[in-house]
Amino acid sequence: MLSEIAEQPVALERTLTECLPRIEALRKRLTSRPRMVVLVARGTSDNAAQFGRYLIEITTGIPVSLAAPSVTTVYHAELDWKDALVVGLSQSGESTDTNLCLESARARGAFTIGITNEAGSAMTRVVDELLLVRAGREKSVAATKTYTGQLMMMYLLAYALGAAIPLDGLRAVPAAASAALGVEDEVRSLAERYRYMERAVVIGRGLNYANAFEFALKLMETCYVVAERFSGADFAHGPIALVERNFPVFLFAAPGVTGDGAVKMVERLSGLQAETVVITSEARRGEIRLATQSVVLPNPPAGDPADLFSTIPFVIPGQLFAGLLAGHKGLDPDQPRTLSKVTKTV
Repeated sequence: MLSEIAEQPVALERTLTECLPRIEALRKRLTSRPRMVVLVARGTSDNAAQFGRYLIEITTGIPVSLAAPSVTTVYHAELDWKDALVVGLSQSGESTDTNLCLESARARGAFTIGITNEAGSAMTRVVDELLLVRAGREKSVAATKTYTGQLMMMYLLAYALGAAIPLDGLRAVPAAASAALGVEDEVRSLAERYRYMERAVVIGRGLNYANAFEFALKLMETCYVVAERFSGADFAHGPIALVERNFPVFLFAAPGVTGDGAVKMVERLSGLQAETVVITSEARRGEIRLATQSVVLPNPPAGDPADLFSTIPFVIPGQLFAGLLAGHKGLDPDQPRTLSKVTKTV
């Protein structure tokens, strides 16, 4: 897991460079905007889809929904997909329910796109267009480089749909990911502090909401920590009642408007004597002084909105924390109990 986390800058650079010509062609092909975009995925891929929902809606104005695969695979509902774009995300390309949803949508009028890391997978045979993540083989059960590869592909998909994604900013993301890897020693020391942690909450919002889901998933599957994930707004609507003295809460405080709420949440949690760990950037260093612990990254590439390019570098400290915490707990993050690399559900 840790070696694959370290591979991410190269994998991101390769994905961007090798996929951009295909994306430029797709951008010309999609001159007629779909009436909606629906993203279909499970697990970590579903977290990447969550990011795609925010990104595409923010940058294109096209409504985006996350599919409920059971509507198709269990209830056999016949949906009207005319003029819709349906995008499936699967690291292995072998997710049965994702592929069945793509097949059904294509048969009922949708234009379908598959995003996977495996060129010879079943997904490649059921879609109109294939977008291949170039992460290389991922051996660890815990997905890391395929997650950030899918995030990169979401930027490229938004660009293909007409979003004004500045390509120079996107080209700077692999370097930002490399810079984020520089906190590994700091995170190793931080993880030691939480070796006996059994429960936690992870909070993110907007373009980092998906990272809250992904960080919590990594804590659950590699460290067996019961980790709930929320937006800051949802957390304040009830779950904050969980918090007591020394309760661990991890927060993403990105540049821009979503980070403002995170700073206010840290202040509130400080009053409750919670144990707060904030992942943030230099731009907010002075605002998070009440946090118990913080991991401060270099500022992400500039974008509009300000947190546009924060998502990929910000998740890396969370990935490192989960992998290193597993080690402190005497667990193998590459082979979590009861899990396998490919999970097939219907």
